Amino acid sequence: MWSTIFSSVSRTIRTISQRLPGSNLQTFSRSSLPSTSYNQAASISTSENVCARNSILQHMHYQGMPKRRSRSCDKSPISGYNAIKGIVLKTVIRHPKKPNSGNRKCAIVKLSNGNEICAYIPGVGHNLQEHSQVMVKGGRRRDLIAVRANIIRGKLDCAPVGGKK
Repeated sequence: MWSTIFSSVSRTIRTISQRLPGSNLQTFSRSSLPSTSYNQAASISTSENVCARNSILQHMHYQGMPKRRSRSCDKSPISGYNAIKGIVLKTVIRHPKKPNSGNRKCAIVKLSNGNEICAYIPGVGHNLQEHSQVMVKGGRRRDLIAVRANIIRGKLDCAPVGGKK
């Protein structure tokens, strides 16, 4: 527990020291200096490190921890679109993950924004072949790996699902 707290505080001190003007935390490693100069440099820089570290801790006390940069969690090529047009490059059959079985019909689609994705073809049967134009919407299939889109049936070249008999 203490090691994680210490590592996060030292990481924060490093980031703040890089942002503060005039604070240079110099660290010396044994590999970068000969043994005699390392001992001299360590004794000289100790007081500088203490002063710089105190100013950094004081800055952290008043300003708080620096904000972490947020990561974008939506990296889908369809993000920002309700539906997007694409052209079928190839129809493929994918096999689902472990507890499920069966063959799932999918298509490799080149979207109008230039990205290629694997999209699931819902329903029973389809008429898609190479160079068919399709509308693709977001939404992943949980039992298929790397399938993060669905083809909309009844739009453009994709026929609607056949009626129940």
